[in-house]
Amino acid sequence: MTRKKRNYSDHIEMVKDNDTWLYAPKTLPKMDEIELGEIHDVLPFDGVRNPSSRSNSSHKVFIPYRTEANNNMPKVGIAESAAEAVVSMQYLMSQDVYDLHFQPVEVTYTDSEGKPRDYTHDLLVTFRSGHRRLVFVRHEGSLQKPHTTRDIQEVIAATPEDAADDLIVVNANDYTRQRRENLSRMYLLFFDEDEEADTLVLETARRLRTLYYMQDLFPHVPISQDRAFQACYRLVARGLLHANLDHVLWEYSQIGVAA
Repeated sequence: MTRKKRNYSDHIEMVKDNDTWLYAPKTLPKMDEIELGEIHDVLPFDGVRNPSSRSNSSHKVFIPYRTEANNNMPKVGIAESAAEAVVSMQYLMSQDVYDLHFQPVEVTYTDSEGKPRDYTHDLLVTFRSGHRRLVFVRHEGSLQKPHTTRDIQEVIAATPEDAADDLIVVNANDYTRQRRENLSRMYLLFFDEDEEADTLVLETARRLRTLYYMQDLFPHVPISQDRAFQACYRLVARGLLHANLDHVLWEYSQIGVAA
């Protein structure tokens, strides 16, 4: 009797490379950085290092931005992580900031194992007062390691004194996923100016005794709900209204007038 050909596959035949013992994402071959061509009426990225090559562990973010230093002409910025991107957005929405540069300064230092390393600072912020600040963004897990603390001190020592007036370390874990999403939406709306809507919403918020949720404002402002909603985002970004940014910022969010 002829043996019938089986019409199924053994499990082992369906196992593909890296499926059985895949404890970490498969390492992908390194790709070249993305080189943007010339964009009409947009200033190019001017960092000393292009951080846009492929990574298994971080998001590379291209950011269009404007500063008074460039006469508000659009410019391209590249951030090496989502946290670094929203930190830059938070600075760019501040009325105290005059200019901002991504990947501004590269230094060579000796790491905790005695090996020479190159490090590029994440951001350089220039305030209207003239004060210049370098910003070092790193996740909490890394910041808690003793060798990271030593490396930061070595980076500070290797940075030329004329590069900035001070340096701060930002814990990326302070920027939860929801906070990053809220700040990203704020950033998009912040530069879509609507002074009339902002003024009406803020005046209403200041006099409304029953203000608890954002939606409480909508029946009391003589503009569309869409304009009032966007105004709330801009007012929170400017610090004139307060809200919990670690929760979704929407019409059922608790908001209040900042002191």
